[in-house]
Amino acid sequence: MHDHDTTSERLASYADVLAGELPDTWSSSHLPPDAKDELAELTDRIWDLDLVADSLVEHPLQQAVVLSRPDGAQLVLLDRHDERDGFLIAAIAPRALPDEAYRAVPEPNGIALADDPFLSAEQVTGDLLARYDSALAQVRHNALGGLQPSQPDRVVLTWQSDGSVATAPVDNRAGAILTAHGFAQDPQSGIYRLNGDDTQAQAHALQAIGPRLEAIGIGTGLQHPSGRPAPTSAPASVPPVAAGTRAPAARGR
Repeated sequence: MHDHDTTSERLASYADVLAGELPDTWSSSHLPPDAKDELAELTDRIWDLDLVADSLVEHPLQQAVVLSRPDGAQLVLLDRHDERDGFLIAAIAPRALPDEAYRAVPEPNGIALADDPFLSAEQVTGDLLARYDSALAQVRHNALGGLQPSQPDRVVLTWQSDGSVATAPVDNRAGAILTAHGFAQDPQSGIYRLNGDDTQAQAHALQAIGPRLEAIGIGTGLQHPSGRPAPTSAPASVPPVAAGTRAPAARGR
């Protein structure tokens, strides 16, 4: 029992330090062995078909720490069952998106971390987080029915059938600007929406975000679904985005 408690404390302490060293704001939540339902649900949402998935086949989750960012992004830190010290870390897939949204989006497979949370934070930031943020933006945009996801240096806004505008930015700085101009973020999917109840206010908001995003090096694009005419109030400074194509593929777990 003492060894188990020591292992849990080590995992939780490592996660706390790691969370504090990652860019933006992250919180950590420890799931102990008696949280069986939460661990089972978490296992199903681990977004990995490589290192971490292989580990889970032989070593089902007995405990884990979930790292969460305010925009809905989540990572899971778990024990590394080999002769080396350290841990494994993987991305967690959003809870509220349909399987179709994951088609043609590569899994942001997890990585192994050494027993040094400070060096590991650099590794996570430069590797896993970069791939995870890109994958998140793609699946969120797919869930909107859009054909082209946002990029780190470009926010793609998509008109919805109800007159709202939605987007899934990669850069958290863009999310802060969107929120400041009336966009609301869905806490489950992470998608930002600007309703169209007041079309004049909506147009003013869209016009205002362009210069603010450009000031931090992020461009904008406005995508109109096929069959929907462009509103006359749409800002001319935000050009339409050409639609792309996607090949169907099965979603990983």
